[in-house]
Amino acid sequence: MNIGSYTLPSKVFLAPMAGTSDKPFRIICKEQGAALTTSEMVVMKKHLLNTNKSKHRLDFSSEQSPISIQIAGSEADELAESAIQALDFGADIIDINMGCPAKKVCNKAAGSALMQNEKLVEDIIKAVVNAVDIPVTLKMRTGWNEENKNAPTIAKIAEDHGIKMLAIHGRTRSQKYNGDAEYDTVKKIVGLVSIPVVANGDITSAEKAKEVLDFTGADAVMLGRATQGNPWLVGQVNDYLKTGQISEAPSIDKKIPLILKHILQIHDFYGHKMGTQLSRKHIFWYSMHLDQEKGSAFWPKINRVSDHSEQYLKFHDFLYSI
Repeated sequence: MNIGSYTLPSKVFLAPMAGTSDKPFRIICKEQGAALTTSEMVVMKKHLLNTNKSKHRLDFSSEQSPISIQIAGSEADELAESAIQALDFGADIIDINMGCPAKKVCNKAAGSALMQNEKLVEDIIKAVVNAVDIPVTLKMRTGWNEENKNAPTIAKIAEDHGIKMLAIHGRTRSQKYNGDAEYDTVKKIVGLVSIPVVANGDITSAEKAKEVLDFTGADAVMLGRATQGNPWLVGQVNDYLKTGQISEAPSIDKKIPLILKHILQIHDFYGHKMGTQLSRKHIFWYSMHLDQEKGSAFWPKINRVSDHSEQYLKFHDFLYSI
């Protein structure tokens, strides 16, 4: 499928996830075959751009094109300015966040809260698309709540005003991540618009990915939380969609070097102190994915470690003990 002038080599994307889809994880998932990865959402305000968080979120050096940067905000002018600034950080694609359900985002009338105001949505889309000469995409939910599933309406607004791709998470904002994702709304949107549509939410296996694509007619799937501790899912979905054959997950002997490389990349990227802290969640996810019983026993021990070298060695020994 194409996003503007960019032709993507597969139908498997990595979802933008705050606290997960940072540079080290995007690189890992690209290596596994993700055709598109998108940054964690960034608020491009001048007083925030010099913070460590923004500096790390806006570092795309050595990443392969296309670079997709997700911007967040609540006003049309603000988001248009954010899109322009994102160009300076190497953006090839701008993604507008209308999907985040987090309170701290929605309380500022950003993220999925924007879906309550269709006129504001239209103003934002027009402003951002007119501000830059690169493709603009939109990530959203099915609606605000069960009684207000207005994603099809917003999808038409988006297409009419120049959005090049839609990604739909099959839950409302009020659901957050509870309950099951539904794909009827995604299917409806596919029938309404001619731009590419990407299905997201609860895609946890290669078989589920194909079922969702077959049911909705979507152009691609976007994997999110199921990749935490299991980036190999990207490759398995890719293989199945291309060949129709279920490929076995890599053996643990093949997984371990990638896992350890990922932890080292986190340490190097963030620095030893912050890198040690941010590695913990990945160590937890990897441990639980590989062996839930042993991982549960190991986690309290590794979670207290504050030195990066000790953390790495303890995790190394744990991995080779499984």
